[in-house]
Amino acid sequence: MKYVHVGINVTDLEKSIDFYQKVFGIEPVKTKNDYAKFLLEEVRLNFTLNVKNEVKGNQVNHFGFQVQNAEEVIFHKERLEKEGFFAREEMNTTCCYALQDKFWVTDPDGNEWEFFYTKEDSEIKQVEGDACCVEQKK
Repeated sequence: MKYVHVGINVTDLEKSIDFYQKVFGIEPVKTKNDYAKFLLEEVRLNFTLNVKNEVKGNQVNHFGFQVQNAEEVIFHKERLEKEGFFAREEMNTTCCYALQDKFWVTDPDGNEWEFFYTKEDSEIKQVEGDACCVEQKK
């Protein structure tokens, strides 16, 4: 296999291209008036943006990048904050049966991206009060 492919629907291609250029740190390899394609060589991901008039009822919970260590979590968080993104940080949180350091950013259509480092496995899914996989509703 060459790439994993993910295609998402977006309402504003220009805003979405800008967001993903900053998150991925690369330019799209192909752009049309209703389409953009990014090839992430380092993570072997073929990621596309597909324009739709309206985006609703998305069945995706979130997307994410698992990184090598906690320092890499901080590196990407600071990098994206410098680009003007709000990064929701969750350090030492138990989620998905693992103790993790992570942060989240949200694209223009509300898709959440998680950057996380797994410190160790856990026998519990999540600790009460910790957000897990999606933002806690207040």
